[in-house]
Amino acid sequence: MGEVALSEVSTDESMTEETMLEGKEKKTLSLLKTPFTQRQTVSKQSLHQPTSEHHNDIIDRSSDDPDDAQRILFVTTEITDFVKVGGLGDVSSALPRALAAHHDVRVLIPAYREMLQSEYDIVTVGHVPAFAGMPACDIGRITCSDGLILYVLLCDELYDREGTPYGVGSSGYGDGQDEGWHDNDIRFARLSRAAADIALGKAGLDWQPQLLHLNDWACGLAPAYMQWEGKTIPSVFTIHNLAYQGVFDASRLDPLGIPRDAFHIDGVEFYGDVSFMKAGIVYATQVTTVSATYAQEITTPKFGCGLDGLLRCKAEHGCLSGIPNGIDDSWDPSTDSHLVQAFSSNDWRGKQANADYVRRYFGLTPGQGPLFAVISRMVHQKGLDLTIEAAKAIVHAGGQIVFMGCGEYHVEESLRQLAARFPGAITAYIGFDEYQARCLFAGSDFLLMPSRFEPCGLSQLYAQRFGSLPIAHRTGGLADTIEDGVTGFLFDDMQFGSYMHAIQRAFAVHKSTDLFNAMRCAAMTGRYHWRQSIVPYSKLYLRALEQAEDKATLHQ
Repeated sequence: MGEVALSEVSTDESMTEETMLEGKEKKTLSLLKTPFTQRQTVSKQSLHQPTSEHHNDIIDRSSDDPDDAQRILFVTTEITDFVKVGGLGDVSSALPRALAAHHDVRVLIPAYREMLQSEYDIVTVGHVPAFAGMPACDIGRITCSDGLILYVLLCDELYDREGTPYGVGSSGYGDGQDEGWHDNDIRFARLSRAAADIALGKAGLDWQPQLLHLNDWACGLAPAYMQWEGKTIPSVFTIHNLAYQGVFDASRLDPLGIPRDAFHIDGVEFYGDVSFMKAGIVYATQVTTVSATYAQEITTPKFGCGLDGLLRCKAEHGCLSGIPNGIDDSWDPSTDSHLVQAFSSNDWRGKQANADYVRRYFGLTPGQGPLFAVISRMVHQKGLDLTIEAAKAIVHAGGQIVFMGCGEYHVEESLRQLAARFPGAITAYIGFDEYQARCLFAGSDFLLMPSRFEPCGLSQLYAQRFGSLPIAHRTGGLADTIEDGVTGFLFDDMQFGSYMHAIQRAFAVHKSTDLFNAMRCAAMTGRYHWRQSIVPYSKLYLRALEQAEDKATLHQ
């Protein structure tokens, strides 16, 4: 792709040619490479200690209205306490804990090797029978140190494996150059059927949920299994990323226990195959996404991934909504033990100490120009091609960039080549490290996030909380959580020139100390917190319960 200097797209006279050229290409190659890890690199003990206010009072529901509080089974394939591939892990760790201030929330997740090898005792409390081509499984219970209860699906043949929940390879998702587990349909149908059995009271537990909260395609068959049993137990199905749909060959109907009469356009059929994602959308009582803008976007052909018509129908019936993700109290720069030095708004000495550390750790040369961070999966969705194209102009204007993440091989290789081309100014860290990621959020001035689509995004929320201003495409949750010119910078067109103009605006603000500090303060104080999700989710759960009751009444 062509290279354009910042000055070639600048419309701001404050960006002088002298400023553009004050950065020089560096002399020392900086290229770090680490293996992909599913778990964070902090100690086991720290993973399971309470890190926020709502963690500490997780089981305190003494002030609840008993008519509103519900028993909720939160079903997921990731939880950061043990295993994380992407944002779903963070959501699954934080959201149930936030909701537990008002509801009796318990989590169901496969018993991956990370759980079997953890320091927690797993007590067998239930059993689900074999179904279709799925083996019988025991259900274990883990009680986390803050009181959160996890039900883990014990089935070594399906879940006790070295790798990620979805497959093997660097991206963690079993896509691209990676190889997904060959039996992923059975593995996650087993999870969905177990969730349905627990809701139906068939798992031998002494606890039965009133509602299922299901997450992404891997849980999509759960509401379908309940409906095929003739039951009207309410469910909420959350789409975290519509692009990952769990599509399998139609020959798998019988092993998955899917009735033949459900294989049609109004059921699980998707262009001749079986779609777990579509099943969740069709059969769940309510469908939600992780931002209001993304909920609108996925009803259009551009973002609907072939399901826009179905999603429009859901929206027209009042069954599609968007509730943004949040962050918890562990993302507090004044108390975060990961950081080299704590800081708060208007305490820029602490932030500078983290910036100095980042430059030393990642092999960048000392500098006064802006430090840009990219903390992301390295995939096409994230717009890395635009950032790679913009890198020369950023460096020549005095900026430095640290990339952290892993994903598609060709993207990783392009970043390696970029770091070699601009030694001391650009570093590519292929992998992920929780400690260094937090330091990078804290030390950077700007976060580059030109995603082609972004259901919600968490990186921009983390960056804002740590005083790093995101530069992002106006799409999905990025549009909902970034106020242009106040808490970050947005650009409208997914084009290089539009992106470069946003970067140029960031450089101009960086030169204006008072404005830059004002924006950083606004970003740090205007955060989204998971506690803000309690009320909208509670209303959604109540609506789903009422819908299920009405449906049951109609069928009496």
